[in-house]
Amino acid sequence: MAENEYLNSIEFRPDDFALVQKDMRIMDKKFETKPTTFAKDAFARFCKNKSSVVGFFIVSILILLAIIVPIVSPANIDNVSTPERFLAPKLFPAGTGFWDGTRTTKHVVYDRDNEIPALSDKNSVATIKSSLVSITVDEEPTYIDVASPYGIGGYVVFASDAPVADTVYKFKSASTVFTDKDHYIFNATFSDEEGVSDSMLGEYCVYLNIAGENVMIRDYSRDYSPISFDISAALKEKGIASGKGQIVFELKSSAEKNTYVLIETAVLSADAGVENEEDLATISISDATDFINIGDKNDLGYWACTGRKGIHHSEIYYCDYTIDTYMVVYGNADEVTYSASELYSWIEKGWCLYDASVGPESFVRLTDDCPIDEVVSQDVAGITKKLSRIVAKGWNYRKLGYTEMPSFLFGTDASGFDLVKRAFTGLRTSLILGLCTAAFCFCFGLIWGSISGYFGGNVDIAMERFCEILSGVPFIVVMTLAMLHFGRNFVTFVMALCLTGWMGTAARTRTQFYRFKGREYVLASRTLGASDWRLIFKHILPNSMGTIITGSVLMISSVIFSEASLAYLNLGLEGQKSFGVMMAANQQYLALYPNLVIFPAVIIALMEISLNLFGNGLRDAFNPTLKGSE
Repeated sequence: MAENEYLNSIEFRPDDFALVQKDMRIMDKKFETKPTTFAKDAFARFCKNKSSVVGFFIVSILILLAIIVPIVSPANIDNVSTPERFLAPKLFPAGTGFWDGTRTTKHVVYDRDNEIPALSDKNSVATIKSSLVSITVDEEPTYIDVASPYGIGGYVVFASDAPVADTVYKFKSASTVFTDKDHYIFNATFSDEEGVSDSMLGEYCVYLNIAGENVMIRDYSRDYSPISFDISAALKEKGIASGKGQIVFELKSSAEKNTYVLIETAVLSADAGVENEEDLATISISDATDFINIGDKNDLGYWACTGRKGIHHSEIYYCDYTIDTYMVVYGNADEVTYSASELYSWIEKGWCLYDASVGPESFVRLTDDCPIDEVVSQDVAGITKKLSRIVAKGWNYRKLGYTEMPSFLFGTDASGFDLVKRAFTGLRTSLILGLCTAAFCFCFGLIWGSISGYFGGNVDIAMERFCEILSGVPFIVVMTLAMLHFGRNFVTFVMALCLTGWMGTAARTRTQFYRFKGREYVLASRTLGASDWRLIFKHILPNSMGTIITGSVLMISSVIFSEASLAYLNLGLEGQKSFGVMMAANQQYLALYPNLVIFPAVIIALMEISLNLFGNGLRDAFNPTLKGSE
């Protein structure tokens, strides 16, 4: 009261006041930057993070490829094409040496007769020769003790069955006719390896059994020197004019161990013009490997053996070769068999002309669609001489339905599918799966976490206990039960992934709400009468979105990985071309065809890294506390 009485007693006059800035114009300071919105500011911050921008572009490119490649590519990924399996990646022409559709194989047996690698496929020699880019043959042979169709030389092993003293084993040729009028010579050579003869503890002999008599060629001994025996002279000496005879080797076994003899050659020869000249050549052992290869066949060259026979030191050569896998599959085939129905279908389509009554020379190729260039021969059946099939020359790619020889950027898989189209088709399915799962988990987890974090107390405790119980159920159990009851389809997979997948988003949202709900601006809004829903969606949630969005973006790649992992456990999408199903099918070929795994692995790695970078950029962009910062 005293202070108010004092102020009332003061008398104010106009000249007591003066304008301090009388000569200056007072106004608000001009803005130095343009007005902006939260979205524009977030976009500007995102663009300043170069790694996030790169991640965004990579993700965008992969998504576009996943949409466009399955639509644009004409490659087949629906019907298995066995001939087109495991084609090598091709970008450059064959012979370039890199990414050229060739495949190099090392240490393969060399087929010296045809001068090609000894391949086990059904391609003709001409096809393999035309497909070879290069071949390098070892200079020195490799010695094996197993008969090989690509081997040569060596020694026939004639051995006893068991170490029994003085048991005689016989090794005898087929019979042929000998006469004393013709001149027959028997020549034999044995192993000349050092130390081998000394280890042959059994004795052996060689004789000609003819007309009930044995004409001794070499008596029992351990003599392994060459034999040259004049059979004609021996027959005259014995007084045998003619008769069927056979060469016999006899071997005595030892009581200590098995015995054997190594026969390099055993050749029966005669002067030119004798009636059984071909028989003599057939029953002779001129090449030990060839003899063992055909010796078990029931023909004239069959040699009976009461002991064991085998091969020792057969020579084979190995080679390294590079082959154009596309020429093998799509190249020009010398002789391919086609049914009559195939030929008539081409005639109906107007691709060619053919008259079976005239023969192969009547063939006329009308368009490039026709798979064949020339008919080599035809087969007719029955009394009516109806055409049954033809043998023709032509490019194989036409037979497989192509108008020109195809090439596949990353090769083909075990089903003959183009790996690029197969991978991006699978990526599309997996991305849709990831987006659907992430969208549901984001929305549901956001609502659940917001309610739990905002209201707290008993509400939060009840909701958290429910989450703990649900998270205690193993995910693989949930997935397996869902698959068993509802089938391995897309909807079931999404449902199983969403059943527990939302809890991560809910936990992050709850944590952010506990972080921000006590801030001053929230308390001020509450004081001014803001409702709970306004506080949640207007003030707290926008400040929490950075971290939540990052986790939700990464959930997409996490779902793709989960699907891939489940595919390895045979829980993948049945009948769906997903990324996981493809990777599970290709992993068994990693050692032989690494491109089947490396290319999809690069795609999934790029997707994972790019989504991570993109998510980090979104986290910073949606953080309101960084608004206006550089």
